[in-house]
Amino acid sequence: MDFTFTEEQQAAVEAAKAVFGPVAPDSVPSPALTPGAVADDFDRALWSKLADADLLSLLLNPKHGGAGLDAIALCLVLRESAKALARVPLLEHTATAVAVQTYGSAELKEQILSRAARGALVLTAASAGRTGHDPAQLAVSARRDADTGTDTDPDTWILDGTQTGVPWAHNSDHIAVPAHTPQGRTVIAVVPHPHEGLTLAEQISTTGERLGELHLDSVRLDPHQIIETDEAWDRLHQLLTTGTCALALGLGERVLRMTGDYTSKREQFGYPVATFQAVAVQAADRYIDLRAMEATLWQAAWRISAQAGGALPAAGDIAVAKIWASEGVRRVVQTAQHLHGGFGADTDYALHRYHAWAKQLELSLGPAAAHEETLGDLLAAHPLG
Repeated sequence: MDFTFTEEQQAAVEAAKAVFGPVAPDSVPSPALTPGAVADDFDRALWSKLADADLLSLLLNPKHGGAGLDAIALCLVLRESAKALARVPLLEHTATAVAVQTYGSAELKEQILSRAARGALVLTAASAGRTGHDPAQLAVSARRDADTGTDTDPDTWILDGTQTGVPWAHNSDHIAVPAHTPQGRTVIAVVPHPHEGLTLAEQISTTGERLGELHLDSVRLDPHQIIETDEAWDRLHQLLTTGTCALALGLGERVLRMTGDYTSKREQFGYPVATFQAVAVQAADRYIDLRAMEATLWQAAWRISAQAGGALPAAGDIAVAKIWASEGVRRVVQTAQHLHGGFGADTDYALHRYHAWAKQLELSLGPAAAHEETLGDLLAAHPLG
C-alpha cells in the first residue's frame, strides 16, 4: 500500500510553507499581558496571501475557483498554519464553504462560494452550543413561519437561541449555525452578519483572540439560507474536529522542535542538558505522542475524504484522533515548559503563546473525555469481532 501524499497535496504543503514561513508568532500582544483581546481582527494581510496562493479554495470545485482537493490537503495546510500560530479562520472558513458546496441550495452557492474562494467573504461556524458541553444543534431552535400561525411568508425560517465561543464571529460575513427543528431534525442556518435579530457579545479565548457569544432573537431567514440535509451538520462537525487535530499536531511539532533546540544549547555541568537521560526520555515520549497524533489524524482525514467504510463509523476514527490530539498536545507543551525551566515562562519568548493555543485546541470541539464517551457509545452500538 502507498501511504505517500499526492503531488497535489504536496504542492499545497509547499504553498503553505511559503505563506506561513515568514509569519511571526508574536505579531500581536501577548495574551498573558493583555486584559482584553490581543487584536480586534484576524490577520487580514495573511488572509490576502492565502487567497493569492489559492489556499482558501483548496476543497472547492474548479467551477467555484477551487482546486477540488480533499480533507487531507486541508489538514496538511492547517498543520503548517499552527506552527506559526497563524491568526486566520482558515479551518472554519473552509469547512463552512465545503458544507455549502455539498449541501447548500443553488442560490446559496451562487451567493457565497466564488467570493469565499477569493477571500472576499469570510465564513465561520458555531460549534460549541450554549455551554460548550452540550450538542451544538440543541442550543438554537429553527421553525418555519407556518408553524407560528402568522400571516407572513410560511416558508421563512425563524431562529432563536444562543451559541457560545464562536471563533472569529465578529469579523465574519456569514456564520453557519446548527439548529434543531420541532420535528427533531438538525439543519444548518447560514446567517449573514450583520443581520436583524443577531447580536454578538465579546468573549476572550485562552489565546487572547475574540470569540463571539451569538444571540439569535427571532432571526428570519429565507429558505435558501437553510441547509436541511440530515447529515450536513455531522459532516461539517467532523471536518472541524479533524482540522482541529491537524492544528494540534502542527503546534506540537513546532514546540518539540523549540524544545530540542533549547536543550541542545543549554548547558549544565559543562554538557548540553539534551544529553541527560531524564531530558532525552521525556523528549522521546513526546515524540511518540506526536507520531500517534499524526497516525490517527491521517486515518480520520482519510475516512472523511474517501467516505470509506470500516468496523466503526468515521466518527470513531475522528474520536480517536481528537483523544490523541487533546491529550498529546497537552503533554507536549507541559514537557516543553518543564524542560525550558524558567525561560519557558518568559513572555519575550514564544513558548507561552504556544501553551495558550494548545490549551484552546485541547478543549475545542470537545476534550478527550467527551470523545472517549463518544467512542464508548460507538463501540457499544457496533460490537467488534
